Amino acid sequence: MKVALVTGASKGIGYAIAQVLAAENIAVAIHYNSDQVGAKRLQVKILADGGQAILVQGNLSDPLVPHEIVKKTVDQLGDIDILVNNAAILTDAKVTELSDVMWDEIIAVNLTAAFRLTREVLPYMIKNNWGRIISVSSQAAKAGSRNHSHYAASKSGLIGFTNSVAKEVGIHGITANVVLPGRIETEMISTRSEGRMDEWMEQTPLKRLGRPEEVAFLVAFLASESGSYVTGASLNVTGGLLM
Repeated sequence: MKVALVTGASKGIGYAIAQVLAAENIAVAIHYNSDQVGAKRLQVKILADGGQAILVQGNLSDPLVPHEIVKKTVDQLGDIDILVNNAAILTDAKVTELSDVMWDEIIAVNLTAAFRLTREVLPYMIKNNWGRIISVSSQAAKAGSRNHSHYAASKSGLIGFTNSVAKEVGIHGITANVVLPGRIETEMISTRSEGRMDEWMEQTPLKRLGRPEEVAFLVAFLASESGSYVTGASLNVTGGLLM
């Protein structure tokens, strides 16, 4: 059985990714920071469906946490085959009002943690000559986002980092890819949709928000044997918002 670590899996896109991977007979480490209730709910559901799942908690802005959650996953489930860097935070500020603290916090969780986690799991993947690293970016990485320059920068950084990793580790049978969701039905989007839905639909050819599982199924493909010749790719799931 393959083993996957999915960060930020207590809700939204991460929740859907972990659930879909578990349905593909993959043992899943469900990472969460503060939402223990959501993470436990997912674990119970996976176990009830006959899957295997553990919970790993930690604030990814802490430099020590990536090592700790990888170690816990390996100790309980075995070598990690699939890493999904999904955890992210979003705050709002114009560039002129963006503090160093806000900038550093976003970069630490959204980008630096993905680097640290990738560094931690690669030795296992190299040893086994197989691995999948999938990072969840955002349409903001390419389109930009007003009042979210720090978020867009962190998500753009994932693309350059992932492409570099893909070139380094392809020889070991490891792929590295980025998925760029558009506006998906999640808490992060719902809290910012008031008064903007008409504008968003005008920008989106499919005229609707995406569903978390629509991102999750693409991640599951990239994590599978069927996706073994896809690496260094940045794949849009945006309803046409990005082309």
